[in-house]
Amino acid sequence: MPKRRLTPNYIAAHIRRVLKDGGSAPHSEEVQWFFKEEVKSRGWYTAELRKVAVRFRRAIVREQGVEFLIQVADKLFAGKMLEEKVFAVFLLEKQTKQFGEKEFRLFASWLDRVSSWADHDALAHYLLAPMVYADPTRCREVSRWAKSQNRWRRRAACVALILRPEQKKLFAEIVRLSNQLLGDQDDMVQKGLGWLLREMAKADPKRTVPYLMKIRARAPRLVLRTACETLPAASRRRVLA
Repeated sequence: MPKRRLTPNYIAAHIRRVLKDGGSAPHSEEVQWFFKEEVKSRGWYTAELRKVAVRFRRAIVREQGVEFLIQVADKLFAGKMLEEKVFAVFLLEKQTKQFGEKEFRLFASWLDRVSSWADHDALAHYLLAPMVYADPTRCREVSRWAKSQNRWRRRAACVALILRPEQKKLFAEIVRLSNQLLGDQDDMVQKGLGWLLREMAKADPKRTVPYLMKIRARAPRLVLRTACETLPAASRRRVLA
């Protein structure tokens, strides 16, 4: 009997079966509590999902190479289940030093396939952010996302700039982006911006706290509260007063 030719579609289908068979129905119901929108989940815990993805990554790279791995991930991120998208990211995380502009454009295109903040943040934080900091000229593309009608691209403009302690290097870009998004009424974007400023406050409090004082009169309360979460009590009171 001839040996089956392995293709990205075949491997992606196999991974989908593994995710289906290894999921937890009770946990998939628990997952829904974290989301306003309906999310289709197999009920995997993140740590276990990452372990399985790492094992697949090693086997795929050893047998087929990195380009094949990217193609498998691309097929998975087109899926409907939360775990398929997150698994795709876990296949590629910590591999971004091997990727270039073609891959960055591919991963950015996945933002149009996002269905919830969970698969969005995995993509933006673990793939896009390291690639932005590896080549800061990509901040121009990030700035364009901030003008998009797509809420997930606007949130990605924030999350793709979260990478401590490197954030100090892009303080000016983060301030410009923040000023651009302060008027955004979408709570997902506001939470993303607050998260970005919170991490900036950890990385560079001497510059971030004065900036928060400057914008506190016009920034959404959700953004300010999130940005101040880890500040010392006295600084937090000053900003939120």
